[in-house]
Amino acid sequence: MQKLKIAILSYRSAKYGGGQGIYIKDISMALTKMGHKVDVISGPPYPDLADGIDLIKLPGLNLFETFSFKDRLKKFLSKKNKSINDYYEFISVLFGGFPEMRTFGDRANTFLNNKNYDLVFDNQSISYGVLDIQKRLPLIEIIHHPITFDFRFELKASKKLRYKISRFRWYSFLKMQKKVAPKINRIISPSRSSKKGIVQDFKCNPKNITVINNGIDTWEFKPLTNSQRNPYRLITTASADVPLKGLDYTLKALNLLKINYPKIHLIVIGTIKENGHTKRLIDKLDLEQNITFKSNILKADITELYSTSSVAIVSSLYEGFGYPVIEAMSCEVPLIATNTSSIPELTGKYASLIEPRNHEAIIESTIKILSDYDKYKEIAIKGRQHVIENFNWAKITKEYENTIYETIKEFKDAHI
Repeated sequence: MQKLKIAILSYRSAKYGGGQGIYIKDISMALTKMGHKVDVISGPPYPDLADGIDLIKLPGLNLFETFSFKDRLKKFLSKKNKSINDYYEFISVLFGGFPEMRTFGDRANTFLNNKNYDLVFDNQSISYGVLDIQKRLPLIEIIHHPITFDFRFELKASKKLRYKISRFRWYSFLKMQKKVAPKINRIISPSRSSKKGIVQDFKCNPKNITVINNGIDTWEFKPLTNSQRNPYRLITTASADVPLKGLDYTLKALNLLKINYPKIHLIVIGTIKENGHTKRLIDKLDLEQNITFKSNILKADITELYSTSSVAIVSSLYEGFGYPVIEAMSCEVPLIATNTSSIPELTGKYASLIEPRNHEAIIESTIKILSDYDKYKEIAIKGRQHVIENFNWAKITKEYENTIYETIKEFKDAHI
């Protein structure tokens, strides 16, 4: 098949925080290995990319690098030849908004004018700019899940009026995304659950959405034979103070588990916000000695942590595609995960599935695993084979290629 020149747009692509940077690195590398020329066009923070992939930096004001008004004002004033987008970005952030998706989309639209890419991916900006790009170039929008889910869970997290107002302001970009998404001709979603959410919340035509799972490098995420598992170490991945991740329920379970298992300890791959909700809950439950947060770490470090842990917990209330699920399974760690959204699609029968928002179920499942570890270790070994067979990048890249060529053909047919 024809080898293509592909642009991947990503409004932010942090190396360590969240799944977007991971996805951008993995998909760009997978397409490059298939012989395509891939450019990643990103706003800050920028991704870590494999050799042979060009990073084209498309910076805005990067106002979320700091939360100091003085520093943000300095960034704005020091920018030369300010555009309308710069003014919009500064004013929106000043009033508590998150404008990066919209402004990045406009900058990408301008940058791609007269560029000769065979196809453009946009990684979930769902911005007005991509509609203009779609008129000129074949385009596929990646929607990992509709952010409407995050918005709803955050509204439920607090009854305080001031908090709710701040959430409405922050998620004001959803108005744009709800207008743009139904007009996009081709969307890739990583799970059937996510596709259902996109159809319901963004009113997209299901015929325009192709489900292709994300992949994982199972040679990066693998059990390390030279590592010894700590029999009382639990591990989870969660952004603290993000209600969607359900970390509260794991903490409440840990609080009761430590009564019968005094040596029990939880590793959280993620950051903790000083004086935030999670920090206050840890203090209230007196868990400081039983929990460690690890952030900004490499995949090799994450693999080491999995390989020295005995039980992995994913207590999320919603996952468009749960990377922590397949990472834990790929490292042969017995897994407890919530039976919600995409998670049962990913785990199959190789995890202990529990109802969300149920810390008692986490306790019960943890005790079962620790009490009969050989049995659940055998399940975890089969779980790794399940991941190898279903989430390998060779299989998934082929599915991407099929969708890419279909999208290019449809674009050409429409522009004859």
